[in-house]
Amino acid sequence: MFMARVSRRRFLQGAAGLLGAATVGNRQTTPGSRSRFSIGACDWSIGMRAKVDALSVARQLGLDGVQVSMGNVAKSEGETDLQLRQPHIQRAYREAAASGGVRVAGVALDVMNQVPYKSDPRTESWVSDSIEVAHALGVRVVLLAFFERGDLRNDAEGQAEVIRRLRRVAGKAESRGVILGIESWLSAADHMRILDAVGSPHVQVYYDVANATQMGYDVAAEIRQLGRERICEFHAKENGFLLGQGKIDFPSVRKAMDDIGYSGWIQIEGAIPKGQPMLDSYIHNVRFMRAHFS
Repeated sequence: MFMARVSRRRFLQGAAGLLGAATVGNRQTTPGSRSRFSIGACDWSIGMRAKVDALSVARQLGLDGVQVSMGNVAKSEGETDLQLRQPHIQRAYREAAASGGVRVAGVALDVMNQVPYKSDPRTESWVSDSIEVAHALGVRVVLLAFFERGDLRNDAEGQAEVIRRLRRVAGKAESRGVILGIESWLSAADHMRILDAVGSPHVQVYYDVANATQMGYDVAAEIRQLGRERICEFHAKENGFLLGQGKIDFPSVRKAMDDIGYSGWIQIEGAIPKGQPMLDSYIHNVRFMRAHFS
């Protein structure tokens, strides 16, 4: 990855140099202001997974915020699972957000792609703790990832266990004002069956337009089918292309969002062509989002 080839200092210096002029007049919100759409990015997509410096990079890119990973699974003695659970790390994020004028836009349990919620007992406490983390950071949504080993397709038993676990934790999410967002390969109809079985408005769908497109779903129709009450947030993503240069019909996505009255965060994920630097790619991606989701 690009970040592996440069030091932290060199990266931040380069970001400032490349983006100094680009962000002027490009960001359509100012710290403390709100508009219908807030544009963020996943910290893993900007090469800063589970790093506080993601907020500095986001500021240079002209983003409103960053969706941050809960962290990694401990691999050696003395390490801690999911570092964002530690109060001093939460404090570092809050301080960085306050000083830089960039928000912590959301929390993600992306680790559950490798450690499945449907089968690993550790994940129940992780999801429960993620609600407390979100509350401490003033974040509304926790993304629950269901890909790779956590895939729910053609897995009735796995889906049933996920429903059981979500039922047990939904009350806590409600009490903390936090929404748990399911992101998976499932169709809108399959997602709705899970949400209906859980029976809590604080368990919703985290809708990724690229994932749905890859599965062959009608993205605009699914957005309308799910509606505002069942979609907590969106990922704006392209696999291997810059935003606007791939397979996603973003004008129809915007029209569907308008039809259901969606407002809130849209997080940019991926959208870096093979061999292209992250910085140049995300200058384009942020400009594209500002132009089409102003």
